Amino acid sequence: MKPWPYLINHFKVVFSFFSGKTIFLVALLAGLWSCHSADRQSTQAQPPADTVARVSHRGMVWLEGGTFQMGSEEFDDAEPLHPARVNGFWIDTHEVTNAEFARFVQATGYKTVAERPLNPADFPDADPALLVPGSAVFTPPRQAVSLQEPLQWWQYVPGASWQHPQGPESNLTGRENHPVVHVAYEDALAYAHWAHKRLPTEAEWEFAARAGRQTTDPYYWGRELRPEGRWRANIFQGHFPDKNTTADGFAGTAPVGSFAANAYGLYDMEGNVWEWCSDFYRPDYYANAPTDNPQGPPDSYDPQEPNAVKRVQRGGSFLCSDQYCIRYRAGSRGKGEVSSGSDNLGFRCVSER
Repeated sequence: MKPWPYLINHFKVVFSFFSGKTIFLVALLAGLWSCHSADRQSTQAQPPADTVARVSHRGMVWLEGGTFQMGSEEFDDAEPLHPARVNGFWIDTHEVTNAEFARFVQATGYKTVAERPLNPADFPDADPALLVPGSAVFTPPRQAVSLQEPLQWWQYVPGASWQHPQGPESNLTGRENHPVVHVAYEDALAYAHWAHKRLPTEAEWEFAARAGRQTTDPYYWGRELRPEGRWRANIFQGHFPDKNTTADGFAGTAPVGSFAANAYGLYDMEGNVWEWCSDFYRPDYYANAPTDNPQGPPDSYDPQEPNAVKRVQRGGSFLCSDQYCIRYRAGSRGKGEVSSGSDNLGFRCVSER
């Protein structure tokens, strides 16, 4: 199903993906952002206190913290390279899975943004019959298409959500250990609060991904995409977006831990799904970022969409490749509009306790 006609122009802007030294915009399903103001907090974003889980460090590793060189000279919004120090923290060894998110939903009754009804008042020019919950799903075309036309491979699918990743006919059977997807920023926040955790800052995320490597190698693990002939991340192989050879074994998300862990014992810090960070996104933040435990700028600004509230996303996804989306490389940054989700967007949590 095509995205709604009245959303297409804005949808095209939001799905502007670029490689190299241009800004990569990964705010998916942007037609919905106008429903959610910058300061709006859903009543479901903070589960009732009696449903909050006990904090558990099972499935997490403790990182002592330290100083590292943050950023990348390959991307304008990740320059300049600069020292950053983070305090010690616990971090999930892998992205939050469908099974873990299901336990949260069962305990709280939480409904994700993609599952909630839309308010016709927010879309005065639309047919109310078309205002149905859903999310963005990667749908590869049958032939080669221009990489300037993301609507050739993205569709807004009514009924798509974390429980139905490809739409209402799909389910989670066999995907219990895959990362949860179609989560907006407030969905990730709500889970983190329930688990007595939080979302990582992007400095914490990059510190964890670099795993003690103080280099400018293009990938977090080194200089070669496939060291010793082995794929190190779930990314796109073949001709994007129409021919995925699945040389790494997966056409979409992979079960967490399917690829080798880094030196800190962390999985999927590259590829698989994008991961929300707590920082607001600004392309100029690194020019004056504090050195000590940076928390991100006080507000969001993206010159390509100045009215959209965006947070940083990190790590890339199964749709990244050196042909197109190269923002899974070391030090690079993604960004997402806070009320948007897709089938290649998830998260992991951290805790300092």
